[in-house]
This record gives sequence, structure tokens and C-alpha cells, in this order.
Amino acid sequence: MSEKGQLIVISGFSGAGKGTVVKGLVEKYGYSLSISATTRAPRPGEVDGKDYYFKTQDEFRTLIDYNGFIEWAQYVDNYYGTPRKFVEEEMAAGRDVILEIEVQGAAIVKKQYPDASLIFVTTKDVKTLNERLTGRGSETEEQVNKRIRRAAEEAKLIGNYDYIVVNDEINACIDTVNSVILSEKCKKEKKVKLIRDLQNEFNAFV
Repeated sequence: MSEKGQLIVISGFSGAGKGTVVKGLVEKYGYSLSISATTRAPRPGEVDGKDYYFKTQDEFRTLIDYNGFIEWAQYVDNYYGTPRKFVEEEMAAGRDVILEIEVQGAAIVKKQYPDASLIFVTTKDVKTLNERLTGRGSETEEQVNKRIRRAAEEAKLIGNYDYIVVNDEINACIDTVNSVILSEKCKKEKKVKLIRDLQNEFNAFV
């Protein structure tokens, strides 16, 4: 039987590049990505069922009622949620699963899955964050300011994360996050069965 997969939660300020980091981890290192459901409108180029499951408010609330989400949260007037079935099936098959979610959802996931690794992606300062948000050109000045105010609230909860990674250069950031995940998988607490099996085999041998 394969070793159970690891659950990795990646959060970050809007504009810090967490989505690009997650995409790089999936493409370069083969992690399994849980696709979130959301009620926000698709951005140019986004595809339903690939980038997000785009839902109406009513569809989303129905899934909440049926306990279809590991977690869900409201963020800047829209809902986001993590479908339960996919995550648990992937982990049971021994595959490591990444959840790209907000800080509210991360706390809920950690309560349900204490072994989950929580990683927060940030810019080096607020000025850089503001420049990246403005540079996207997809939102009004009012929407950018709303995201900055939201980031200020999220900053109060960064201490709940296991690891903090600064995204200065995207490829370096992707490799750093992967290294964090690998080192987390090698913790002795995650290798209890291996330790026990080795000790038993050595006892039998000697």
C-alpha cells in the first residue's frame, strides 16, 4: 500500500504571485492541484473546470448545504471553496495535493488535517505588492485598494503558517517552496511506519 499523500496549503496576498507559484509546482514537480470552486467571474483566458469551477451564488450555497467542501470562505464579495472528494481520493492514492486558498480556509483545513503543511507566499514589502496589483491592469483603483486593505487583515494571521516564502524571483520561489515541501515530508513524525519497520527488520536480522 502506498504512503498517504501530503496536503499542502499555499496562501498569499492577492498579487504576491501565489497562483504562478502553484502553477510552476504542478508543471515542474508534478503535484496534484485541487481546483477550487468560486462565484467570481472568470478572468480572460480562464477555463471552467481547469482554473476554477465557476458557480452561481445559489449553486455554491447548495454545495455548502451538502457538505461538499473541505472549507469555503467569502473573499472580496465572492465565495471560494475546496471540493472534498477530489482531495481525499488523491491523498488516499499517495499523491501530494496542493490547495491554493485564502487564510480563512487555511485555518479550517489545518483543524481537519493537522498534518497539512501551511505555506504563505508574500512580496518583500507593501510597495511591491501595490505595484504588482496595479500592473495587472485588470482591476480599478478602488478594487486594488480593497485588496490592499484585505492584505492588511491577512497580515495579522501570517503567524499561523508553518513557512513564509518571499517571492522576489518566480523560479527561485517555486524551487524554494518545493524544498520546503520535501523537507516537511521527511520529518520523523511523517515516517513513523518506516522507522518501526526498519527497527523490526534489524531486530530480526541480528
